[in-house]
Amino acid sequence: MKPYCFVLMPFGRKSDETGRVVEFDAVYDQIIAPAIEDANLEPIRADEEIIGGIIHKPMFERLMMCEYAVADLTTANANVFYELGIRHGVRPYSTVPIAGSGMRLPFDVAPLRAILYELDDYGFPEKPESARKLLRERLEACRDPSDDSPLYQLLTDVPRPDLQRLKTDSFRGLVEYSKSMKERLRRAREEGSGAINVIEKEIDVIDADPAIVIDLFLSYRAVKDWQGMVDLADKMAPPLNQTILVQEQLGFALNRLQFHKESERILIEVIDNHGPSSETNGILGRVYKDQWAKAKENGSPAASAYLEKAIDAYLQGFEADWRDAYPGINAVTLMECSDPPDPRRIELIPVVAYSVKRRLASKHPDYWDHATELEVHVLSQESEKAQAALGMALATIRETWEPETTANNIKMIRNARESRGANCEWIKDIESTLEQAKP
Repeated sequence: MKPYCFVLMPFGRKSDETGRVVEFDAVYDQIIAPAIEDANLEPIRADEEIIGGIIHKPMFERLMMCEYAVADLTTANANVFYELGIRHGVRPYSTVPIAGSGMRLPFDVAPLRAILYELDDYGFPEKPESARKLLRERLEACRDPSDDSPLYQLLTDVPRPDLQRLKTDSFRGLVEYSKSMKERLRRAREEGSGAINVIEKEIDVIDADPAIVIDLFLSYRAVKDWQGMVDLADKMAPPLNQTILVQEQLGFALNRLQFHKESERILIEVIDNHGPSSETNGILGRVYKDQWAKAKENGSPAASAYLEKAIDAYLQGFEADWRDAYPGINAVTLMECSDPPDPRRIELIPVVAYSVKRRLASKHPDYWDHATELEVHVLSQESEKAQAALGMALATIRETWEPETTANNIKMIRNARESRGANCEWIKDIESTLEQAKP
């Protein structure tokens, strides 16, 4: 059995103090994980940021029990530094720091011998092979250990923890259980909600590894079991239930269940407590958009107010992070649907187009990047470019609700333009293709 190597690092896309973007998932995939495997170790990645930054029991166990660890100090992430402090307190050696080149480390950790890796203009690893080789060599050198914890280097009489063999074996069993449970959930998503519910009944939700609970929560979302998401959130331990991710997705699920006011209340509370963000405001904008559609269908005079609230929510989300085009494209699409069309869309469409262009220039664009590009071309009356973007979007679908959402947006644009006498047959064809699309 290979020894475990715990990886302390942020998730997703983050910025350092200069505003430089770092694509941490790519750093993990192209440098850290391969280097660990080349050193004949088993990587385990910290999951606390996915579940909102809470530090939980499995996290402490992994920090203490994993024989090796790699800590990415790029962007001086607070969670990573907290975990590094714990690690240095219980493990005298076998912790390897790394960082993106040009990153100025805080004074207290500047003496650590961090391995530096290069990043390109989009935040992806540049020439990852070199950094991967250096990291592998450093991990292999840890087999002949020398103290790398400043605590044990400077205070030689500090007692060294005795991590018992029995505890190590128990820890390995828990790690393997977590991995097997996540694999079971992956397969269950292919079978449907019933298979996911069977797994839920096997675990004690309130005391289970939070990573498993979140995977279970998002598995319900993947199969569009909105009530399953709501019910599971009620069973979660309070610290996990109150994380931003859970509250955002709970608002998302409640809105799909037509509980718009409760969804709105939860999302506004997240914004009040943590500030606007492209994700939270994007979901809140969807709440208002759904209420607008319903009010419009019923001929309610409140329709225009809901439309205005939706545009404002999306705009606030886009202004919180110009790099995320999702709330921006929704704002301009709704501006197109206003009667008369909101003139602000003329200035905003090029900004959204540039935002998605930058994302598409990265090495790993996803479905929403291509779907946003498609919507931009539809709004700009560029039929040939729209068809090309459609093809790329279809090739990157992950969940069935994604093309359904895009088809609904395209339909709104078509309806608005047809009401003004425009010929929109080419848009209708795109809409129909999206409605029939599957992952």
